[in-house]
Amino acid sequence: MNVIVTGAAGFIGSHVVDRLLADGHRVTGLDNFDDFYPATVKRANVAKALAHDAFELVEGDIRDAALLDELFDHARPDGVIHLAARAGVRPSLENPALYMDVNVTGTVRILEAARKLTQPPKVVYSSSSSVYGDRDTAPFRETEDVDSPISPYAASKRACELVASTYHHLYGLHITGLRFFTAYGPRNRPDLAIAKFTRMILEDQPIPMFGDGSTRRDYTYVEDIADGVVRALQRCNGLNLYNLGNSSPVVLTELIETIGKALGKTPKIDRQPLQPGDVSQTFADITRARTDLGFEPRVPFAEGIRRYVEWLRG
Repeated sequence: MNVIVTGAAGFIGSHVVDRLLADGHRVTGLDNFDDFYPATVKRANVAKALAHDAFELVEGDIRDAALLDELFDHARPDGVIHLAARAGVRPSLENPALYMDVNVTGTVRILEAARKLTQPPKVVYSSSSSVYGDRDTAPFRETEDVDSPISPYAASKRACELVASTYHHLYGLHITGLRFFTAYGPRNRPDLAIAKFTRMILEDQPIPMFGDGSTRRDYTYVEDIADGVVRALQRCNGLNLYNLGNSSPVVLTELIETIGKALGKTPKIDRQPLQPGDVSQTFADITRARTDLGFEPRVPFAEGIRRYVEWLRG
């Protein structure tokens, strides 16, 4: 297949690119190397792919309609994996308009470029577990009402799901949305908790623990996420939505302890109040992904942390 991957130099995107290349596909990556975190990190993410004959990297913005039309006309993709987005719950509180512009307008531009082709490609796009908001009942199922997001980031991702449904209805595009549950592993985004906590423990800095440590997240190893993304593209037919998670939440205190053990150090804790926009838990029901995609997370949390620390230490 010829596949376009947006956000190709990002944390998840670069792993998806590597997986597609290993499977024998031709890949055109698109990334704008924005300033959310250092571009040098992203360029290192795609260094391996750039040495591959079947990979081409294009630098540009998903909101640039003319660029996308040219890119899609040149690549003639069989599939599009749309992962580019402005990420992060807390930063979205500071600049909600930017999040709506990048995430929603950018997704509309991608779908517009896809539907204009004589043979429109299948489209897989990233949503987020944040669309579920803060709820007591778990695990989270795709059939639940998710129309009360509690952060601009979550609202932007829910809006993308609605836009995808509209484009399927109007143009018959085959579109699959994936609600990612807290990816982690090698190349981890430097702003995410696991990367920050690991760095702070190594530097003997106190870890800011928001709340009483009982909040829990469904941490999912990035290679498992990438596997689910590729499976979703292979089986993309009609309009679908899937959770991609480990389905085994980890409480905050256990997260910190596990990183400490992997590093051979004792973490110092700095207790802080809960942050606006945060949720008490995320927990994926992956029954639908197991049944339809054959998705099965394979890396337990402690093993994933061990692999991350090993990668970090070189």
